[in-house]
Amino acid sequence: MKNPAGKPRAGAVRKGRKGPQVGSGGQGRQALEGKKPTPKAEDRPYHPAGKRKAAQERYAAAGGRPKTERRPDGQGTRGFEQGRSSRSSRKQGDESEMVTGRNSVLEALRAKIPASTLYIAARIEMDDRVKEILSLATGRGIAVLEVMRPELDRLAGRDSVHQGLALKVPPYEYAHPLELLELTISRGHKPLFVALDGITDPRNLGAIIRSTAAFGGHGVIVPQRRSVGVTASAWKTSAGAAARTPVAMATNLTQTLKALKERGVFVLGLDGGGDVSLPGLELADRPIVVVVGSEGKGLSRLVTETCDAIVSIPISAGTESLNAGIAASVTLYEISKLRAAARS
Repeated sequence: MKNPAGKPRAGAVRKGRKGPQVGSGGQGRQALEGKKPTPKAEDRPYHPAGKRKAAQERYAAAGGRPKTERRPDGQGTRGFEQGRSSRSSRKQGDESEMVTGRNSVLEALRAKIPASTLYIAARIEMDDRVKEILSLATGRGIAVLEVMRPELDRLAGRDSVHQGLALKVPPYEYAHPLELLELTISRGHKPLFVALDGITDPRNLGAIIRSTAAFGGHGVIVPQRRSVGVTASAWKTSAGAAARTPVAMATNLTQTLKALKERGVFVLGLDGGGDVSLPGLELADRPIVVVVGSEGKGLSRLVTETCDAIVSIPISAGTESLNAGIAASVTLYEISKLRAAARS
């Protein structure tokens, strides 16, 4: 359309083609060739595995300890050790635990358990325990980081009472039950162990470890499957006793109990309907392993059949059964009292 002046209207001009359209040709050739092989997770800096690798390299460059450090006395490692735990069901990766609370952290440092980082809350109240913790950590070259309370809450866990302190430690390394027996005998002690059958609450394990240490026990045995392990929660409940009381892991609890019996250890199971009463227990002066079952199911059938005797704790009529931690504590106290009376 033309305007009155005979000129084309602005904006209405159609531009002619410059020539034939260029086809796609080889424009997508690069995209069709595919990408290079996907790098390994640890080689990708944005991946958690890559971040861990970079952190380990920085730690090693700063003169950090190797992942498996031997004890100065040549007796191997004790308790916690960096690297994978002997517990086969654990996942690979960063399996570090957080030990929280002033007493637990102090006991862990006194026991010289390998640790990588001590987290301390900003403006923490400095008492004698905190001062000793800082002294031990700095003396061993452990990194000390001051963090705000919300960050420490996140690191320690939602339900943890950290008291302003958290210690990052590697996964727990379990002893072997028969090696633990041999070590106890070689030191001239009369073995007293506690074995757990189907207990999954880490607080019960922590309480049992604490009672074992308090009443002269020599170790705790946990099954590899369907059982609680030594976690930060168990360590916390033990109030640091896990640093002094070894925990052994049994691949098969029934077979382990049979192996202990062959070596002269008497297996006593705890059950409310037992045929032997705990007070005045005649077997108290013998090598003993006390087996504690779960509160709901009690001892399993195979473990019950393996026991030399089923021991019951007298309680008032109408009272519910004792939980695993209390039952183990009462039994260990009675055995300790009877052994002390036999020695006097």
